This record gives sequence, C-alpha cells and structure tokens, in this order.
Amino acid sequence: MTRVPTLMTRIVGALFLASMLVLAGCHRGASKNDVIATSAEQGKFDYTLKAFKSGQFETMDGAVLSAADAGSHFAYLKDTGKLPKTVLLLPSDDSKIRDNHLGFMARMALDYGFAVYYDKKGELVRLNAVESEARQLEDTPHKADLPDRMKGKEASSGAYDPQTQQ
Repeated sequence: MTRVPTLMTRIVGALFLASMLVLAGCHRGASKNDVIATSAEQGKFDYTLKAFKSGQFETMDGAVLSAADAGSHFAYLKDTGKLPKTVLLLPSDDSKIRDNHLGFMARMALDYGFAVYYDKKGELVRLNAVESEARQLEDTPHKADLPDRMKGKEASSGAYDPQTQQ
C-alpha cells in the first residue's frame, strides 16, 4: 500500500474546505430567508389578509371574502372603533397577488384610511392608493345570466302561481 504524504492530505482537505465555503457563499437561500422575513414582519401589522382566487380575500381564520364583504368587514371594524392602521396582503397557497387584489385594497385604503402593505417577490411594499387604480368593490365578479324565461321578472313581482310552473 502506498501512503499519501501528510502534506498532500492537508492540501486536499484545505481545497475541499475552500470549495465548500465558495459553494456556500454562492447560495444565498433567498427563498427561505424571504419567507421567514415576511412571516416575521407579519406580527407588526394590525390585520393580515391573503389573496384568493377571482379577486377574493382569505382571512387568517380561513374564511373567504369577496371584495364587497371585505369592505363591509372593514366598515364594521370602523363602526366598532377597531379599524386597523396597517393591513398586510400576502399571497395564498391558491393564488398570488394580482392587480385586481391591489385595486380592491387601494379602494379600501382610500375609503377607510389605513395603510396597505403587500408582499412583492419577498419584499414588503407599501401600496400607494392614490397612484394605483382603485377599483369599485365587487361582490361577485362574474354573475350568471338569468334564463330567458326569467328575464324581466323579479322575486317580488307576484304571488306563486302553480299554473305557470312547468
């Protein structure tokens, strides 16, 4: 058996350690740190919402609210004197933050006077409600049309008539 000289073993070990340090320096771990930074910042906000599908919002309790329902909730909080001063909007597991979410939050920020912060690629950004396009709050963005036989009729238009039912 051939023995490797001690000096050569130490040089190879030092090169291995140096290459590991270089590789560790190249990997910032940005995705892990960004998530941790956002979740650590989450405790500094008075209220937190998550963006959900179709311009809806998810509360931290798991309830899904339309934009109009979220606006009604903030109106209730204002009436009870518990209106938050800062609101954090995060992406949910089901949806990322879209322009319609930001538009609805801009409308609520203008109406109720709170500051909205949102997660933009791991960085917290304050929403400028004046410069962004504040959207009118919608209850259901895509309501289904009535069938032709129901056009022009209202629920309060008359009593129930079994003769007209088929």
